[in-house]
Amino acid sequence: MKVILIKDVKGSGKEGDVLNVADGYARNYLLARGFAIEATAKNINDLAGKKAAEQHRLEVAKNEAVNTARSIHGATVTVRAKAGQGGKLFGSVTAATVSELIRDQLGESVDKKKIVLNSEIKSYGDYTADVRMTQGVTAKINIKVVPEE
Repeated sequence: MKVILIKDVKGSGKEGDVLNVADGYARNYLLARGFAIEATAKNINDLAGKKAAEQHRLEVAKNEAVNTARSIHGATVTVRAKAGQGGKLFGSVTAATVSELIRDQLGESVDKKKIVLNSEIKSYGDYTADVRMTQGVTAKINIKVVPEE
């Protein structure tokens, strides 16, 4: 019996796979537990439509990521921070801080989870960070930490 998996099934396949399995396994396990649906012409056509829509969504997201990466690559954001003796900051500059600065100073929205600081920022100076937008799309951003006036 041909079935389309609607959930990942360990040992059988991943969601969206079309499998040819034994009738008993399909009826008593896959269909009964809601792991699969029967592979009729309509269901196969629906699956193809869903895959095409998902592919299109991924392409649009990647294009947006590439445009954002182009606009912030090589840009510099300035952090104004208080420090004690010797220029050591009270606290540190985090990825969340950098994300807010990119939004405020450059007008682009970047999730803090996508920002990778190359070193801890705990004193005044110039630093760099990688912004990993999606797989294969990365931008470098400069961070300048200056005294608060």
